[in-house]
Amino acid sequence: MRADDDPLARAPAAFLRACRLDVETPKPGNVSFASAGHGMQAAQFIDSAEAAAPALFANGARVGKRILDAVTRTRDAAGCNTNLGIVLLVAPLSAALELAGNEPQLDSRRWRASLEHVLANLDLDDARAAYRAIALANPGGLGDAPEQSVHAPPTVDLREAMALAAERDSIARQYANGFADIFDAGLTAIAQSHCNTPADVMLDVFLTFLGTLPDSHILRKHGAAVAQSVTREAREHHARWRSASAAAYAPQLDAWDAELKARGVNPGTSADLSVATLFVAALLDPSRFANDPI
Repeated sequence: MRADDDPLARAPAAFLRACRLDVETPKPGNVSFASAGHGMQAAQFIDSAEAAAPALFANGARVGKRILDAVTRTRDAAGCNTNLGIVLLVAPLSAALELAGNEPQLDSRRWRASLEHVLANLDLDDARAAYRAIALANPGGLGDAPEQSVHAPPTVDLREAMALAAERDSIARQYANGFADIFDAGLTAIAQSHCNTPADVMLDVFLTFLGTLPDSHILRKHGAAVAQSVTREAREHHARWRSASAAAYAPQLDAWDAELKARGVNPGTSADLSVATLFVAALLDPSRFANDPI
C-alpha cells in the first residue's frame, strides 16, 4: 500500500496541517499569524505541534504516555501551554486510528468503534500520566474539582476521571461521550459548510462550537456569565458571517477579536475542538481538502 493510501501514515501530516490552520485562520480571541495575543505568538503553536507530533503518533504507545510525552516536548519547545487540549483530544484519536488498521477506506464508524475500545481500556497509569501532563502544562484558570482533582494523584482510570469533569469541561466530555461533539457536531458543520477554503472551513467549525456551548477555557477563567455572553455573540457573528462574504465580514470579526483579547478572553477550547475536527475530517475525506491537503 502506498503511504498516501494509508490513513495512519498520513495522520502526522494531517495533524500538523490542522494545527497550522489553527493559526493561519484569524479566529476571534485566538492567537493567529494575523493577531498575536494572551502573551503568545503563532510561531509557538507551530513549534508546539511539530514537537508534539512524534509523541502523539508513537506506534504502540499508551494514551497516557502519548499525552505526557507530547506535553513535555511542547513545554521544551514553546515554554508555555499552547496545545494541552489538542494533545488530550488527539492522543486517543491516534491510538484508535492505529487500532482501526491501515485499510485505505477509513470510515467514521470503524474509527469510532476503535476509539470506544481505546477509551474503555484506559487505566490508572494513563490517568497518572495525563495528570502529570496537565500539571506540567499548568493551564490558566484550571482551578480545583470536588473529585479527582489534578492537584492530587488520581485513584480512578483516565476515562472515569474525565467523566467526572465532563459537565464543566468540553475536552473531558469527549472521553465520556466517545468524542461525539467531534464526530457528530464538528463533522456535520463541515459537511454543511459552503466554504471554499480550508481556512474558512476552520472558522466555520470554530464559530459552530463557540456558538453552541460556553467555551470551557472562558468558563474557568472568567465565569459562566462571560462564557455565555461570548457564546451568544459567536452565534450572532456566525449568522452574519454566513450571510455575507467572508472577506466582507472580516473587519467585524477583527474588531471582535481585538475586543476579546483586550479583555483577556480566549476561546481556546473551541479552537482545540476545531483542530481535532479538521484532523479527523482530513483523514476521513481527504478529497475535501485535495487542493490544500491537511
